[in-house]
Formats: sequence, C-alpha cells, structure tokens
Amino acid sequence: MSEIDALMSETLAILHKPKVTVHQISYEDTKPFLMNIHYARRMPQVQYAFGLYVDDRLVGCVTYGQPATPSISKGIATEDYRKRVLELNRLCLLPEYNGHNLASRLVGRSLRLLPKDYYIVSYSDTGWGHVGYIYQATNWVYTGVTKPRTDMANANGGHARHYVLGEKRRVYRSAKHRYIYI
Repeated sequence: MSEIDALMSETLAILHKPKVTVHQISYEDTKPFLMNIHYARRMPQVQYAFGLYVDDRLVGCVTYGQPATPSISKGIATEDYRKRVLELNRLCLLPEYNGHNLASRLVGRSLRLLPKDYYIVSYSDTGWGHVGYIYQATNWVYTGVTKPRTDMANANGGHARHYVLGEKRRVYRSAKHRYIYI
C-alpha cells in the first residue's frame, strides 16, 4: 500500500463516523452474547432486552429482569413497590467494541427506553475486576458493596439451581458493588 493510499484510508476512517443506535431486541437475539461472550455463560430471567447497533450490526446487548430474590426489591422499594424493581442483569459487547464508551451509551439509552415507573438495581462483580464505571458514567447511585459469601453449587461448581441431589457443595462468591437508578 502506498503512502497516498494509506493516507486516504486514514482520512476515510476519520470521516466515517459510525451510526450507533439502541433498539429493543428479542430474548433470542441476546443468546449468542450471553451464552458465548458474557462471563456468566447462562441466561438470566429477561423482561426487557436492548441491542447496541453500530452501522446496523448488533454488537452488544443489555437485559433487565426481576431481581433474583424478593428481598432485594423490598429493600429498595418497600413491600408496596417491590414489583417496580428491575435488575440490569447482563451487559455484554463484542470484545472489539469494549473501551469505546459504547457500554455506557447502551446502558444510558436503554434506561430511556424502559417504562418510567421502575427502580433499577445492578451489581459490579469485584471478582472480575468490575468497579461500576459504566453506572457511574450514567448517573446511578452507589449504595455500597455486598459481603463476600459462599453459595450452594453442584459438584462441577455450577449454580445451586442446577445441582443433582447429594452432589451439592459450597463455592465462594465475590463481593459486588451495588448501584441503583431511580
């Protein structure tokens, strides 16, 4: 490639500003991201799912659903409003799109697309080095860190909901930073 060709290519790359959009997507659209890329490698309960598109290519998703335990909802919104609590339970982008502020754009835009009467809770897992910068960038309220603990697991270390009777044991679960968006 000549210097002129290289300069032209760089110029075109600078001039091409990618089109970034967020749209509601189906549960099925989230599966390749959550089962193959996200570190949890399992599907959460999903009520709302949104996709991040760059130049019409789906490059990431965020999902929201009911928190795993009712006590979380009651603690955030009291018994009377516990059904108005959602958890941002997965956020995942193709690896080459991490680090370009796209995750915070996805979260921010998805919050505006959700119905307005919800409280949203989410966690950043310290065991994976997550701090919650995306939540900080999108104006969530930091409420502290959970205590590390152990959970029931099957013989292979899988989640307790998937154990075979008699094969359960305890595995360490790291502390998590908790954020709330109202």
